[in-house]
Amino acid sequence: MGYWRRTLSTAAAVLLLSALTACANMAKVPPGTPANQVISQFGQPTYTCPLDNGGRRLIWSMQPFGQQAWGTNTDAEGRVESVEQLLTDAHFQVLKSGEWTPERLLCEFGPPAEKTGVGLPSSIQIVWSWRYMQDGVWYSMMHVYLGQDGERVTRFHPGPDPRYEGDRFWWF
Repeated sequence: MGYWRRTLSTAAAVLLLSALTACANMAKVPPGTPANQVISQFGQPTYTCPLDNGGRRLIWSMQPFGQQAWGTNTDAEGRVESVEQLLTDAHFQVLKSGEWTPERLLCEFGPPAEKTGVGLPSSIQIVWSWRYMQDGVWYSMMHVYLGQDGERVTRFHPGPDPRYEGDRFWWF
């Protein structure tokens, strides 16, 4: 039994390492690379949307359980710009400027890990939450509030990811 357990553990570790290595290499895709080449190497994007310049926004997301999403824009000829990690404290700061709709959120960050409602029954607000590593070390969620109508971002803030809180609040 020990042999098979070690074999399965080793296989799982190799698969995890391969997945992490592939994801880490995604940020090293040189600008100007044809989008088809990036897709053949990393798979189909989780989410795409059209851009005003005739190109597309491509997002590879690990949501709802992972903490990463990578995104790039393509030009009209299908060449990618730089690929960047989208779920970071720095990148979420783009929400401070301009008007953000659900469509714009999806096109910027990809699908959220959760969509919920919070508040009193008479004033429930729609909240979209993305899992990410706050400051690169804390399992967190960025909560983005879309107001009662669900049409415009009203505020956003990080919080702990409840999946990793476990017995922290055992007295409740």
